[in-house]
Amino acid sequence: MRLMRVGAPGAERPVVLDDQNQAFALSADIDGTFLAGDGIARTRAALAAGELQAVDIAGERVGPPIARPTAVVCIGMNYAAHAAESGGRPPDAPVVFFKHPNTVVGPFDDVLVPRGAVKVDWEVELGVVIARRARYLDSPDEALDHVAGYVLSNDVSERDFQLDPSVSGGQWGKGKCAETFNPLGPWLVPADEVDPQALGLRSFVNGEPRQDSTTADMVFGVATLVHDLSQYMVLEPGDLVNTGTPEGVALSGRFPYLSVGDVMEIEIDGLGRQRSALAKA
Repeated sequence: MRLMRVGAPGAERPVVLDDQNQAFALSADIDGTFLAGDGIARTRAALAAGELQAVDIAGERVGPPIARPTAVVCIGMNYAAHAAESGGRPPDAPVVFFKHPNTVVGPFDDVLVPRGAVKVDWEVELGVVIARRARYLDSPDEALDHVAGYVLSNDVSERDFQLDPSVSGGQWGKGKCAETFNPLGPWLVPADEVDPQALGLRSFVNGEPRQDSTTADMVFGVATLVHDLSQYMVLEPGDLVNTGTPEGVALSGRFPYLSVGDVMEIEIDGLGRQRSALAKA
């Protein structure tokens, strides 16, 4: 079962896809209220009972699979090889930063190159969507019970804005928060259908391979991350957690940065594939 939102920006409609890729309409949007109200289990039951109306979504724009996340929490340098190519070592504790929620766009929408940007970079990531409020969890063993599902996420970055001290002020946010800098989807897969630490993830630029790794190589796994974050903030239903990217980004120096007209494609096993073209802001 996969949950999607289709339609024009700001007017997306929620649907669910069955195992035969048939779409069925949902009456409630896929947001924090839906997730906290056991919406995934209720949708699964309604789908199995034949209670949902089939709809044709062919040719429609695919929007982000979750509506209006109140927070986009990101983890930096969470793959050892990526930390090394970035000039660092694996961190002793999760590195946390944030993206503005309006960075989140659909998986096939254009990504806008900000004014003055010269080092736009791609980052394929496993996204974690929160189902239940996570506050001071006692252990990582509790963490996965607070996860609604998983999504394909691209943590687009502008490296000068992120890392040049004369611009960044020592924080990463300026390089992460430009509008459209987080293509998401195409769908949300329920947590009980995914092993988050056994997923292949890959990226391509203009058809050429860039990243090729597995979530098994994370420094901190999903359960550890959700537990750790809950000690310092309250994660709310519908929040998105980006869990870091593997090696193979432009920051490594092995590949050129992105320019207007370039095309990023990213994929994760079972979570779909994105295609985003770079356009002028």
